[in-house]
Amino acid sequence: MLKKSLELLRAEAAETGANTLKRSLNGVSLIAIGIGVIIGAGLFSLTGIAAANNAGPAVTLSFVVAAVGCAFSALCYAEFAALVPVSGSAYTYSYATMGELFAWIIGWDLVLEYSVGAATVAISWSQYLIKFLGKYGLHIPARLVMSPFESATLADGSTVSGYVNVPAMLIVLAITAIVTRGTKGSAWFNALVVALKVAVVLVFIALGWQYIDPANYQPYIPANTGTFGEFGLSGILRGAGVIFFVFIGFDIVATMAQETKNPQRNMPIGILGSLAVCTVLFVLFGHVLTGLANYTEFKNSAAPVAIAIEKTPYAWLSSAVILAILVGYTSVILVDLLGQSRVFFSMSKDGLLPPVFSRLHPTFNTPAQSTLLLGTFIALFAGFVPISVVGEMTSIGTLLAFVMVCLGVLIMRKTNPDAPRSFRTPWVPVVPILGIVVCLVMMASLPWETWLRLIVWLALGMVIYFGYGRKHSKLRLAQEGASVKS
Repeated sequence: MLKKSLELLRAEAAETGANTLKRSLNGVSLIAIGIGVIIGAGLFSLTGIAAANNAGPAVTLSFVVAAVGCAFSALCYAEFAALVPVSGSAYTYSYATMGELFAWIIGWDLVLEYSVGAATVAISWSQYLIKFLGKYGLHIPARLVMSPFESATLADGSTVSGYVNVPAMLIVLAITAIVTRGTKGSAWFNALVVALKVAVVLVFIALGWQYIDPANYQPYIPANTGTFGEFGLSGILRGAGVIFFVFIGFDIVATMAQETKNPQRNMPIGILGSLAVCTVLFVLFGHVLTGLANYTEFKNSAAPVAIAIEKTPYAWLSSAVILAILVGYTSVILVDLLGQSRVFFSMSKDGLLPPVFSRLHPTFNTPAQSTLLLGTFIALFAGFVPISVVGEMTSIGTLLAFVMVCLGVLIMRKTNPDAPRSFRTPWVPVVPILGIVVCLVMMASLPWETWLRLIVWLALGMVIYFGYGRKHSKLRLAQEGASVKS
């Protein structure tokens, strides 16, 4: 199995010069980046869906289960990020522990998580923008907010088909322009966005707490309906799998390793810090949401917070929440684009993707061409593809990456036990094994259609790998060259 040595990865991390990423992030910046993508609109929509369909008021326990799975994985990510401070996240770690083929699978898996996730968020951002503008009497023609495969019935009863989702395309392109200029500017923008989002979440918790009706918590764990995943213990597990999407973000921090000052210290701070802050906020948020309204009221609603707010005298909070969702989506797109371009950067540096994806801008020291190409592709995807096509792929893709990282720590402890580690995952092998088990349980609780889409996506990736990546792998070519010389 072709693997990258730990020495080679560390040499890459120590590289300086024109074609290297600029180190400009500190621990606080990394925590803000993590919170920026973790607290997204998923919190404002998936919490109600998981409560209504799976866990009831015990959705707070679903948050705890998901957070525990994330915590085990986060500890493993932190060790790797400090040990191998190179961009690429789980892709790079898999290359060092399980070999090139597994690294490609994880890299391609991360492509799914970041790019498709960004497009999905952009489409939803467009929908919420329409709602927000409508509150002030501003309207965008229906044809310009839908893909060509969608139609809508207007107020006069007529039906129109879409041309292109213009707002979704514009927000992706705008964020792409910010990301292209580098992580310093992106981090400043993200920090502002994070402050706004956290403020709205705290306001909702503080104002809503005093209007909680204890009767809404009865029963706290509704009886199972006889179907796996519909309430009861299995419902809590299925709910954890559904809302796991909300936690995605701390792993993206690991893709910033090569742009971080003192990564051995700051990467664990960023990864574990962002997860800890968000876990506390999410449990409190879920508690207030299901306390204000009965969980059954959230059935088939993508805006459960609006339903909960109606139980309070603060009608103005509805507009603030929609604004927070818009802001939240913006930062999620930003961090998704950052993570996507950095994974592609690492894969291209290894020869598994064309050189254009690792070429850096002479001024910004960022993979600007790659970011523009990816941003344009995602913008087109968001503009011309309906959101229903995307599916629930992000959670299962991320869970798979988490499993690989936990497994990688076990392997690395065996193959490189004496390597200096500024951060060590505690209680090995217990923590990595528990991380693997919890993530696999959440994956198993997801619908079979999600598994089928993942298999199809990975099959497409294998075609690209054997058609291009394997033939151009720098590590493989170097080993073959060494064999010829010997």
